Amino acid sequence: MALIDGLADNQKRKKLVDNCTTLLDEQVAAKSGISGLAIKAGYAAIKGISPRYCAGAIERLLPESFAVLDPLWDEGLQTGDPVKHITNNSSRTADLLLSITDIRIKKSNNTAVKGVYNKLRNSAKQHIEEAVPSLAKVIDEYDKN
Repeated sequence: MALIDGLADNQKRKKLVDNCTTLLDEQVAAKSGISGLAIKAGYAAIKGISPRYCAGAIERLLPESFAVLDPLWDEGLQTGDPVKHITNNSSRTADLLLSITDIRIKKSNNTAVKGVYNKLRNSAKQHIEEAVPSLAKVIDEYDKN
């Protein structure tokens, strides 16, 4: 069964969005230093546009994200540990996810969100790679339920 198949279940999708939003909040809160301040400021700006903007963006991105992650997840299932496989391939995972957001941001008409994204894009891969182990656990919980 493909990861995307579970999104048809409204309760399962809502729980996944909530878990991903919590993960995003935790990842942003854990950032420190000058780059952490920039990330926190950008995140606050986006949340200032709309408190549910990030949750809505996550929900909108899930089908495309699962489509690009599914082959990697399947590889992990074949090895017997998809969480470990995704974690061990955090660079590849980050590239796959960024391919989706890069395309989406180019199409966006929201100049504020575009501006924040473009300012933070150069460091985004590293931050996503850091979040991959936790993201893999969230996906695993989703996939098992």
